[in-house]
Amino acid sequence: MDGRPPLEHLAAWLRDHPFHVDVALAALTCLATVVLPAGSYWSNPSQAFLIGLLLTVPLAWRRRAPIPAAAVVVAAGLLELVAVETFLAANVSALLMIYALAAYAPRWAGRAGLAIGLFGAVLAALRFFSANAGDALIVTAGSIGVAVVAAWALGDLRRARGLRMAQLEERARLLELERDQEMRLAATAERARIAREMHDVVAHSLSVVIAQADGGRYAGRTDPEAATGALEAIAATGRQALADMRGLLGVLREDGGEEYAPQPDVAAVSGLVEDVRTSGLDVDLLVEGAPRELPAGPQLAAYRIVQESLTNVLKHAGPASRAWVRLHWRPDALELSVLDDGRGASAAMVEADGAGQGLVGMRERARLHGGRLDAGPRPGGGFGVHAVLPYPARR
Repeated sequence: MDGRPPLEHLAAWLRDHPFHVDVALAALTCLATVVLPAGSYWSNPSQAFLIGLLLTVPLAWRRRAPIPAAAVVVAAGLLELVAVETFLAANVSALLMIYALAAYAPRWAGRAGLAIGLFGAVLAALRFFSANAGDALIVTAGSIGVAVVAAWALGDLRRARGLRMAQLEERARLLELERDQEMRLAATAERARIAREMHDVVAHSLSVVIAQADGGRYAGRTDPEAATGALEAIAATGRQALADMRGLLGVLREDGGEEYAPQPDVAAVSGLVEDVRTSGLDVDLLVEGAPRELPAGPQLAAYRIVQESLTNVLKHAGPASRAWVRLHWRPDALELSVLDDGRGASAAMVEADGAGQGLVGMRERARLHGGRLDAGPRPGGGFGVHAVLPYPARR
């Protein structure tokens, strides 16, 4: 179990097993409109029962094969006009099939289903309700036609929602692919930069240590206090060099989870937000306070935290979601937040996302620069990421 609520487990199972859902819908419709009312078929009971089955059973294939299933329903409807004298309750399956054509079949099939449904409404009214007066007959045909149009409209809305979800998922995949490509392209240059910085740190620190050691050796013969000062300088230089080396080597881990340092900084967050906005996500940027001096490392970390958070919103928050990015330049630190009003269930997905990505990677970025990061579902729904990156101490 991953800790998700039972209703969310059920929703996920239903999304993963659409054919089982359609079979259950067909069985339920058949039971309610064919089996239970079977005693009311006072004329041609066997034909009515058979036609009812032909109308409802194809609903099991409304998503797998909507056009053949609709063809069977149309044929059964025409047979009903000839073989039975009663308007069958199983005709509700025609509305469900029109919805399926609009939602899952090609566009031309959905429009054809709407036209056939409207034509069938007129035929059904003339065949089964012709005893009514003229106005009543028109009202009956109009009522059936309104139901047909409503079913088609709902199916068309379902199609539009499915297309939007597919577009958002594709854009999120392309954004993640582009990010990975940028990281791989930056790997060679980043390794060379680290090598140069390591050389500078080691060469400078060792030169200072050697000079202090030589001076302390000669001064120790005549001035012990000078020798003690030299040793203290050597210790301080060694500690500083060790801290610098740890900062450089901290991005090279043995588990293969390299963390590269691409080029963008905090100023590039506005461009990132604009790019994500053009991808289809409704996202706003709020900047508070006056920008402060911040080293390149924390700026890169802030940019990547925002980028990873927005990517997770695109992947996991669901359709019609909204996100907010807030940058607050406090007197002591840069505070950033990325919030969304989606499903709020992305924690389990991004927690296990390896290769230095997801929540683990973002927390490591923040800790590398002396900051912290918290993330989790929001009380009112959605997901939130909150990070604080302190400014470097003034020397």
